[in-house]
Amino acid sequence: MAMLLALLILCIYLFRSTTAEQEASGVGRSVTAFVTVTSFLLGALCSGAAGYVGMWVSVRANVRVSSAARRSAREALQIAVRSGGFSAMVVVGMAVMGIAILYAIFYVWLGVDSPGSMKVTELPLLLVGYGFGASFVALFAQLGGGIYTKAADVGADLVGKVERGIPEDDPRNPAVIADLVGDNVGDCAARGADLFESIAAEIISAMILGGTMSKRCKIEDPSGFILFPLVVHSFDLVISSIGVLSIRGTRKGSVKSPMEDPMAVLQKGYSITIVLAVLTFGASTRWMLYTEQAPSAWFSFALCGLVGIITAYAFVWISKYYTDYKYEPVRSLALASSTGHGTNIIAGVSLGLESTALPVLIISVAIVSAFWLGQNSGLVDESGKPIGGLFGTAVATMGMLSTAGYVLTMDMFGPIADNAGGIVEMSQQPESVREITDVLDAVGNTTKATTKGFAIGSAALASFLLFSAYMDEVSTFAQEPLTQIAIPEVFVGGLLGSMLIFLFSAWACSAVGKTAQEVVNEVRRQFIERPGIMEYKEKPDYGRCVAIVASASLREMIKPGALAIISPMVLCSGSWGIAQDNHFWELKLWLQC
Repeated sequence: MAMLLALLILCIYLFRSTTAEQEASGVGRSVTAFVTVTSFLLGALCSGAAGYVGMWVSVRANVRVSSAARRSAREALQIAVRSGGFSAMVVVGMAVMGIAILYAIFYVWLGVDSPGSMKVTELPLLLVGYGFGASFVALFAQLGGGIYTKAADVGADLVGKVERGIPEDDPRNPAVIADLVGDNVGDCAARGADLFESIAAEIISAMILGGTMSKRCKIEDPSGFILFPLVVHSFDLVISSIGVLSIRGTRKGSVKSPMEDPMAVLQKGYSITIVLAVLTFGASTRWMLYTEQAPSAWFSFALCGLVGIITAYAFVWISKYYTDYKYEPVRSLALASSTGHGTNIIAGVSLGLESTALPVLIISVAIVSAFWLGQNSGLVDESGKPIGGLFGTAVATMGMLSTAGYVLTMDMFGPIADNAGGIVEMSQQPESVREITDVLDAVGNTTKATTKGFAIGSAALASFLLFSAYMDEVSTFAQEPLTQIAIPEVFVGGLLGSMLIFLFSAWACSAVGKTAQEVVNEVRRQFIERPGIMEYKEKPDYGRCVAIVASASLREMIKPGALAIISPMVLCSGSWGIAQDNHFWELKLWLQC
């Protein structure tokens, strides 16, 4: 399928118009078509290979983890983390190396910056096919992997746990192997391809925006702004490796010794990675982004990177809060299960919808903050207009993905621990060994959810960057400025508007679920205290249930109702002030309201 799409891309580019600058530099239709198709195929190949490597490592590491669990919990944790770390570094490394190799080959082949040839600021536009190829494979990897994983998981658990009452991963369950394989397909191959695509898209879009900004600012040596994303992710490989290696196991002790919380150990490693990311990011901005035209611009961009790093940490914390059994959401869901299947489902849907609110708010704040910092960096075009805003959002995205190696490590850890638990169960190991793998598996479920949230957030920022770069390219071909929807305030308005629908629905579902739980408890109480109701000897207290529902409906409607009324006023008043500063308030008020 990738080959067919590559052929279609070739035909499109062969018949696409070119600008006068491209013709003058010798980069005509045929060259552009060949370069784009080559980039597309390499991106698709690397994305598929990244997923395959993750799965290859996982199916071999789980045996070692199950064996290590017989000796000590810490050793099992170390092997699982380091195995996942190897796969993660391969994914990030392939994304960086693929783009770097293409950039170097095209730079030499096209004679960039030589008289009568292409300028270096235009070269990143030829790499867009790489990101498209990675996205193409990631789409099918995630879709196919998700279907496989959940179908096998649901089928195995429904019959095994619910109908037959046998333990999870019991070898008597015919679907147990499909379930274990599905964990690798969905969480190693699919997630690896997903983050590979996000990293590739972020690098390419940041290179395009950096080149465009350098061109408009007349910066003498734009190579620093163009190659900066590659430097950041090269440091990511180093600092994430240090974070992974900081988690050390031991052969001392036994499985009977108290087990340290694996999530706390992983958090320590992530904290080390975060600190190193801040230091290396600041040094990279000073090294690569310093320019005499705006001596303090590098510091503004360093702050943009800090915004991205904080955003990444916040995403990890939010995912942990909503999925870890130590916190209120999971505990409230367990409590809802005490009143039946229906209230459990309602509470679960409510929590799922509600969990979108904080990430969207954080992404929105990050985009606007980074854009503002970039605009105030001191970089201006020939007319004196600040133009560093979009590159500021690109740098923030780099900051968010500057710890992608470690975050992906935590994701790969999940299926390795899960499969190790399956091996322990099927080989009938002692209960103490199974307890260790169960704890690792529970933590793995949290880390997998963490990576899902991280990948979605980074994809949202990367999509904004790609669309911004796309609009710049369209403007170049159209030879006239366009009304852009890729304006931070408009993009944020769309995100917030979409989020409000989910949050309103979440609070409405939560109100229904809480009220239903009260009614269930009241009905149960009456059946217990008045056993004659079932024989028609006693009359139920109908008024009590009516009072509960009436009181709860009035009480619980306040929060979603206030959200629906107040949020448009807050958004519109905020967008009014921002829009007036940017001289296009009519369009944005219409779009956001």
